[in-house]
Amino acid sequence: MYLPRAIFAAMHDLSPEDRAAIAALLRDTIAADRFPLSPRIARMREILRKLDPPAPEPFRFPPLRQGQPSAFVRKQHARR
Repeated sequence: MYLPRAIFAAMHDLSPEDRAAIAALLRDTIAADRFPLSPRIARMREILRKLDPPAPEPFRFPPLRQGQPSAFVRKQHARR
């Protein structure tokens, strides 16, 4: 699926429902393709990122060091 620049430039006029439908079509096409690393699929992924940017990753706390109790456990032991 190749989108010429003129068509892609006109996409800013699309409604949110139309953008969602195109994004769903791109996701389905990418998932069903036999060659996921092909340039064609890479281009589709770029278009999908422009249409429907991924949500930011949630903040994750750094993992505890091995053998170190959590702050909660240390606080409980300190109260004794």
